[in-house]
Amino acid sequence: MATAPRPRTSTREPAELGRRLESWLDRHLPGAQVSHAHVPASNGMSSETLLFDIEHPDAPVRACALRLAADPAAYTVFPSYDMPRQHRVMGLVAAHTDLPVPRVLWLEEDPAPLGAPFFVMARAEGRVPPDVMPYTYEGNWLHAATDAERAALQDASISLLARLHDQFPAKEAEFLLPAGGGSPLRRHVDAQRAYYSWVVSGLSRSPLLERAFDRLEELWPADEGEPVLNWGDARIGNVVYDGFEPVAVLDWEMAACAPREVDLGWTVYLHRFFQDLTVGFGQSGLPDFLRREDLERRYAELTGHTPRDMEFHTLYAALRHGIVMLRIAYRQAHFGEVEVPADPDGLILHHGSLAAMVQGTYW
Repeated sequence: MATAPRPRTSTREPAELGRRLESWLDRHLPGAQVSHAHVPASNGMSSETLLFDIEHPDAPVRACALRLAADPAAYTVFPSYDMPRQHRVMGLVAAHTDLPVPRVLWLEEDPAPLGAPFFVMARAEGRVPPDVMPYTYEGNWLHAATDAERAALQDASISLLARLHDQFPAKEAEFLLPAGGGSPLRRHVDAQRAYYSWVVSGLSRSPLLERAFDRLEELWPADEGEPVLNWGDARIGNVVYDGFEPVAVLDWEMAACAPREVDLGWTVYLHRFFQDLTVGFGQSGLPDFLRREDLERRYAELTGHTPRDMEFHTLYAALRHGIVMLRIAYRQAHFGEVEVPADPDGLILHHGSLAAMVQGTYW
């Protein structure tokens, strides 16, 4: 997809993690054994996932997934990883909504057993739209599906956001607000400014990302809307599907208390990110799938809330994604996988579409 090598995703060895996990698990289920421990090939570059089975007659579930905070010595993508926060969010979502959230089991805040805090949850069986190569590329199950099957998946997926936003008590999400003053949206954007400052500390700054922040101020919504619980990384790549129906909603690392459109903008833009890359590499992708106008219309039908200021929110999503991309590129440079060019904006894979959004010509 990119001219640079694919960045390394982990500095840990799955076999060693499995051995240490079995030692830890013995405190909770004496005599339990861990089998089939492996890290998925598509594992991300922030929190890591270890899939394993528990062999014990009293195990609450057999098939498990473990979410482990990133190795602090591995040039992490984010400055901190709050595993108790993720564990709490997933438990609350399961308690207050009908979303298929995996059952959370043990939380370990002590970094000693595995080198970082982690939690264990039940593992869902099914299939996930791939990120590498993206589902918009030919050769995967979603691209090979019929238009009707993709439409069913799209409708079921936007329903997840609608139900989360409508069913979860907004008051219960306030513990996710960043410190500081101002509205939930202002605090969310301020937290992204702080994240950007952390990413470029001691390194080249990005003129494009800074112009995008300025443009956000020009487009700032007159009515921000009431905050709700945001999933955060709201995209189909974080859903396990049985056929074309969601059976597990994953990755609550970026959960937030923010207006509905923050989540919706992320859903819209992250698909566009993959679609734009696919078209840029000479394929047609999935031009009729997850279109902005269709998602906005269906969300309004399901919730009674018509999404507004979506140019602000899709720009904000592209900006946030750009900060992550810049950090990943600097991480690659740290590991000697790429060289930093004179223009750091070139490290942002979607710099062309982000620049078009800043200029108001993208949509």
